Amino acid sequence: MHHPFQFNIINSSKLSRARTGQIVTPHGTIDTPNFVAVGTNGTIKALDSLTVEQIGIQLMFCNTYHLMIQPGTDVIKQAGGLHSFIQRKSPIITDSGGFQVFSLAYGTVKDELKSRGQKKTNNCVLKINEEGVLFRSYKDGSKILLTPESSVLAQKDLGADIIIPFDELPPYHIDPTKLKRSLERTHRWQKRSLDTHMANRADQAMYAVVHGGIDQTLRAQSAHYLSSLPFDGFAIGGSLGKTRVELFNLLDFLMPHIPSNFPNHLLGIGDLESIDYAVRAGIDTFDSSHPTRCARHGLVFTSQGTKKITASSHRYQTEPIDPHCVCPVCTRYSAAYLTHLFKAHEMTGYTLATIHNLHFMVKLMEQYRAAINNGKI
Repeated sequence: MHHPFQFNIINSSKLSRARTGQIVTPHGTIDTPNFVAVGTNGTIKALDSLTVEQIGIQLMFCNTYHLMIQPGTDVIKQAGGLHSFIQRKSPIITDSGGFQVFSLAYGTVKDELKSRGQKKTNNCVLKINEEGVLFRSYKDGSKILLTPESSVLAQKDLGADIIIPFDELPPYHIDPTKLKRSLERTHRWQKRSLDTHMANRADQAMYAVVHGGIDQTLRAQSAHYLSSLPFDGFAIGGSLGKTRVELFNLLDFLMPHIPSNFPNHLLGIGDLESIDYAVRAGIDTFDSSHPTRCARHGLVFTSQGTKKITASSHRYQTEPIDPHCVCPVCTRYSAAYLTHLFKAHEMTGYTLATIHNLHFMVKLMEQYRAAINNGKI
């Protein structure tokens, strides 16, 4: 049977590892390289699906863990799947829930990246063993067992175009022996996830997640082992280093080990400097809540750099935030109006800033694709 998921490489750069391509899914095509917006609860914060489609976000990331807890994947399945439930026509990717379990056990990723991630027993994660993770719902305290099988079945209920196998995310500071043990378990979990998926592929693609922290030997082993299994693509997950330099070194080392005829995805990275490096390193897609979170904090991306919308210099600015931008916000509203909305704590301010930043990301990725196709990158 012909599978509806395909990846076509259009152009490979002669100057770097960068490439342009197309990921074909049942809900449309994703031009690569591309930025993936994060809509944790089935919505990009402050925006509805129609607006997101109009901005041109081709792939959106939703969190299985959050949707399992609220409203429940059974509710979404009854509604005809996530596309129907949130009224999105374009492609969706879901994660496995492993990442959230890791955050519960070790504190936020920000703490983790700053290596403050201390093991904290806040009674959410009750038990981690070979079977999976037993945790307590933050909503009503009920116990939930998340296993490779239950994670994949939940993602089947959601019906996303691209799904992720259940994995374990050890912290940045971890004893090398424990890191190796964790990697071996993650590989077993991913194999079980894949087996569950292959029993009923249901027009979905599954990306493996390459692990190994910043240990190059383990990363190469992980890429090698996972490449031997029939995954549809490869994501890079786990701890990606404490600094950008560590991330960049990891990408330089790892990318040659990842099969180039498959799409790849960098999990959770989306600041502008890292994106620039990742594109040149040959990354196809990357997800991050960075642009939307910045927007809600009044930080807007412009052709002249990032600006703080509440800065007093914008108070009388009758020009838009970015005079070169053609987004629905810049073509209609002045910087002074946005400044006023933020100072008045009006929700519309968050919405407009989010539309602008996502539009900026869509245009930025178009520019990268054009630069690769024109032999400039």
